[in-house]
Amino acid sequence: MIPATNSKTDYNALLEQSVKIHGHLCAGQVLGVRMSMLGLRELGLHDPKGKDRKSVIVFVEMDRCATDAVQSVTGCSLGHRTMKFLDYGKMAATFMNIKTGKAVRIVAREDSRQTAKEYFPEIENKYAGQLEAYKIMSDEELFDMMEVTINVAPQDMPGRPMRRVQCDSCGEYVQDMREVYQDGKVLCTPCAHGGYYAVQDPFLEVRYAGKP
Repeated sequence: MIPATNSKTDYNALLEQSVKIHGHLCAGQVLGVRMSMLGLRELGLHDPKGKDRKSVIVFVEMDRCATDAVQSVTGCSLGHRTMKFLDYGKMAATFMNIKTGKAVRIVAREDSRQTAKEYFPEIENKYAGQLEAYKIMSDEELFDMMEVTINVAPQDMPGRPMRRVQCDSCGEYVQDMREVYQDGKVLCTPCAHGGYYAVQDPFLEVRYAGKP
C-alpha cells in the first residue's frame, strides 16, 4: 500500500527532502509530508515550488516536526509570507489556493495512533511503530479533511509591506499594519499590550530607541 496522493517515487523523494531539512525521520515528518501531499492534490496544485509557487498559502497550527515537513513539500515559508503560524497546538494545517480561493483544512486523526499499533504489533516502541505505519496507512485512516473559507487581509498577503510606522513609545518601526492605536498614540504591540521580552538594561533601551 502507498499513499493515494502521489506515486511512490514522488512520496519517497519528498520524505527524503523533508528529512534533510528537519534533520531526522520521525512520525511527525511523515504526517507533515502526507498532509501536504493531500492538501496540494485537493487544490489542484502539482508544482508548488515551480509554476504554482504563487498560488499557495498554508496555515499551520503547530510548531512541531510536521511543520518542517509542510514547508519542505509546499515551499511555503514565513519569510515568503506564504506560511502562517497559528499557535493552536493542533496537528493540523490548512492549504489555500490563492487564485481560486479554495481551501482545505486537514487534521491528523487521534485514533490513527491506535490504528498504527494494529499495523505493526510486533514493534514494541510505539513511536517506531507509528513511523512505519504512517508511511503506509491510507489518507482516510490518517486524516480528517474539511473544506473551509479563509479571508486573507491585503496586509497579510505576500509582497512588499503596505506601510511602516514608528512606535510613539519605543521608537521602533512596525510594518504590515501591525501597529496599535491607543490613547491617540501609535504603538507597537509590546508597548501597547506587553511582549515576550523585558529589557534589562535601560541604557540600551534608550540608546537604541534613538532618544537622548
